[in-house]
Amino acid sequence: MLGAPARAGDISCKMTFQLSGWSVFYKTAKGTGTVRCSNGQSLNVKLRAKGGGLTFGKTKISNGIGKFSGVTGVRDVLGSYADAEAHAGASKSAAAQVLTKGSVSLALSGKGEGWNLGVAFGAFIIE
Repeated sequence: MLGAPARAGDISCKMTFQLSGWSVFYKTAKGTGTVRCSNGQSLNVKLRAKGGGLTFGKTKISNGIGKFSGVTGVRDVLGSYADAEAHAGASKSAAAQVLTKGSVSLALSGKGEGWNLGVAFGAFIIE
């Protein structure tokens, strides 16, 4: 008897990350992370967030979590994800957002420190 063929989403991948940056009308942040998948694959990654819109502030996320869906292998997580957010916070705040890249989705969550106010959009890039 043959096993069922693998389908997108048959494995789960989770990323732990840190990200920090500034925004004065143009949002930019950099960070690092590690992606681990349920099939045993793992990958150290570099992160970049960039965008425009009306935004001003400083942000640091030190214990971020990202959960991927629609993944068949760890390298599927690499690339540029569409990003849109609204934010307002001071001191410590929690954030969550969902990003997409084709059939791959990434749900980000984390607690951060800093202050920010505004609306931003752009790209979240995993290299």
